[in-house]
Amino acid sequence: MKPFHSFISLISFNLFCVLLSTPLLAQFGTIRGFVYEEETGEPVIFTNVYLYKTSMGAPTDENGYFAITRIPPGDYILMVTYIGFDSIQIPLTVKGNELITQKLYLKSASLNLGEVSISAARQDRQSETQTSIIKVTPKEIQKIPAMGGQPDLAQYLTVLPGVIFSGDQGGQLYIRGGPPVQNKVLYDGMIVYNPFHSIGLFSVFDVDILKNVDVYTGGFNADYGGRISSIMDISTRDGNKNRFGGKFDISTFGAKALLEGPIARQKNENSASASFILSIKNSYLDKSSEIFYSYMDQKLPYSFLDIYGKISINAPNGSKVNLFGFDFTDRATLQGYNFDNSVLTEVPVDYNWSSYGGGGNFIVIPGKSAVLLEGNFAYSYYKVNMDEPNKAPRSSSIAGFNGGLQFTYFFGKNALKYGIELSGYKTVFDFYNSLNRNIDITQNSTEIDLFVKYKWIVGKFIFEPGIRAQYYASLSTFSPEPRLAIKYNVAKNFRLKAAGGYYTQNLISTTNDLDVVNLFYGFLTGPENLPKEFDGKEVKNKLQQAWHAILGFEWDITDNLSINVEAYYKYYPQLTNLNRNKLYEDTEANADQPDYLKKDFIIETGDAEGIDFSVKYDLRNFHFWGTYSLGYIHRFDGVSTYVPPFDRRHNVNLMGTYAFGKTKTWELNLRYNYGSGFPFTPTQGYFEELFFTDIGTPVTITNGSLGILYGDYNSHRLTYYSRLDIDLKKSFHFGKRMKLDIDASVTNLLNEKNVFYVDRITNTVVYQLPILPSLGLSFSF
Repeated sequence: MKPFHSFISLISFNLFCVLLSTPLLAQFGTIRGFVYEEETGEPVIFTNVYLYKTSMGAPTDENGYFAITRIPPGDYILMVTYIGFDSIQIPLTVKGNELITQKLYLKSASLNLGEVSISAARQDRQSETQTSIIKVTPKEIQKIPAMGGQPDLAQYLTVLPGVIFSGDQGGQLYIRGGPPVQNKVLYDGMIVYNPFHSIGLFSVFDVDILKNVDVYTGGFNADYGGRISSIMDISTRDGNKNRFGGKFDISTFGAKALLEGPIARQKNENSASASFILSIKNSYLDKSSEIFYSYMDQKLPYSFLDIYGKISINAPNGSKVNLFGFDFTDRATLQGYNFDNSVLTEVPVDYNWSSYGGGGNFIVIPGKSAVLLEGNFAYSYYKVNMDEPNKAPRSSSIAGFNGGLQFTYFFGKNALKYGIELSGYKTVFDFYNSLNRNIDITQNSTEIDLFVKYKWIVGKFIFEPGIRAQYYASLSTFSPEPRLAIKYNVAKNFRLKAAGGYYTQNLISTTNDLDVVNLFYGFLTGPENLPKEFDGKEVKNKLQQAWHAILGFEWDITDNLSINVEAYYKYYPQLTNLNRNKLYEDTEANADQPDYLKKDFIIETGDAEGIDFSVKYDLRNFHFWGTYSLGYIHRFDGVSTYVPPFDRRHNVNLMGTYAFGKTKTWELNLRYNYGSGFPFTPTQGYFEELFFTDIGTPVTITNGSLGILYGDYNSHRLTYYSRLDIDLKKSFHFGKRMKLDIDASVTNLLNEKNVFYVDRITNTVVYQLPILPSLGLSFSF
């Protein structure tokens, strides 16, 4: 009962803080509300709302919500400024203990505000800790070269500092030493277990429906949990509340359709409204590549279909409910080999996965309280299959739910946020490892989490302590997880920052590290078949664990030039991995064998350390962003120290955008990526592998399969990776709302021969994508 006593104690502490603050706020007034775009009704995010000629103000959040508290009684002018929109000025009289609610609508600016240099984002950096968080908007994503004529979040994430991308085909993201299973992806609050398609250029997310993406590369606070490396929190637009509109795209890679509009328009300020948005995108690259890219030595056998829909219901006071659902599928027919009767032949390998889910979230604005109440509930399912001829098929699935409530109280520039979350999932894992040992496990897991964090501004300091009480009910394990972020504003243009904390998760991947290419990526909860001891110490629980420590600075050199530097260290006191050294079954007959030769899974420790640099320059129609990451990753499995397959020492990304022409309807985008080589395990030799079904198996006439002798684990490295992409776009406007975009791009302009993998059977080098031109058309209305 100790975990529940801790939960109750934390709730009591939160209520005490709120009750204690009530008399202190009684002599002050509060202004709260929402900021919307007048044309579409969409929330305006991360803009400044302030009282003119005072230091009192607040930025809007991803819902367009703001709250200015502790306002002394008096007359004020409420102002909203945002680049591209006309400013708003509203005179207000604030009385003691009064709560004023405002819904503000911004009109598109009639003047060009391209030279405005002071943004809400820059002011946020002075009032928020923002350590190891990167906020991404659709406009920023559209500045990178659009492969296949369609910009995609997957392409943008590869340029973020600390993010390593494993390749053009079957690509996965590794964030500051953390593999994909350690990175949580939330899509409107739903957990997406595989956000990337087998051709790594595309994600399941449609850029045109995105509102905001928050990428936490480490040191995230107590409002996030369940993963030990990173968080990606993605939110979508509500859909146009005033008129019907849409967008159609077609390119050499695929096609897309988007529709949005009102279900019920808001008739006046006291009436509700409802809107919808629907996105469908697919890739027919497996067919179009035979027409447009027949010159390639390798085929592009990739296809996918992504569907996402959302309905938003908005109350007059700004409260709202969103309902949504998704269905994502992916399929690839790859090339494999079969060794039978001493003959090597090519065979097809069928790889596919599917994912679907649905849920909702809501915002409640109480009539007489400045509190902001948010909640969500969702269910999602994911299954991956790989079928190779003459081999046992691999499959893995995970089905789970998650939901929670969050409360936010504002005290001037300070804020208290707390909440509770409940999640559960079932994993099914059927897999044969490289030594032909079968692993077949079905497990269930339930987690109950309570968190609290407080943002406290004292002079030039910003403190944000937090704690997350995570209870793994299926393991009967309680994990208190402290978090802390600090920022010190040395000057208006220079800030020091730090963050850290303790993190746990009860989820591991089903990836086999001996596979040269890891397309198969499934999930499993904390397994039963673990060693009882590791490195001479008792294994007390099954959780994967990590400590984060981050230190850095932000420097706004000029109004247009800024630098961000962060050094990080992640220590993993306990990790779980598939046992690549297993030789024996874990039975009484093998009781004398060591655990590392008979357990399905092993315990490991490790660390990841590095430093990330980024520089941004914005001047009118030119944008430049450069990043460099230096990273080291180490693992110890109780027998040897090694580096994992995603250990990349150096990673450089350079990106530039230039808008030109009389009306700035031409846009040129460039992006260059350099990465040092990944480690891999070499093939040392081959042998004929025989499997004995009984003692009378005729050895001399039995045909075996091709066995592989592996060299030292990850002792070699591939050659470096280098790719230059270019994109040229022209826009044509027809009236106020219709627009046609023509997009021509070239991926791998210099036709670099980047190694994808070396086939273990034929010793053939398979390369990543060669030079790949594409053309896309987009019509929006």
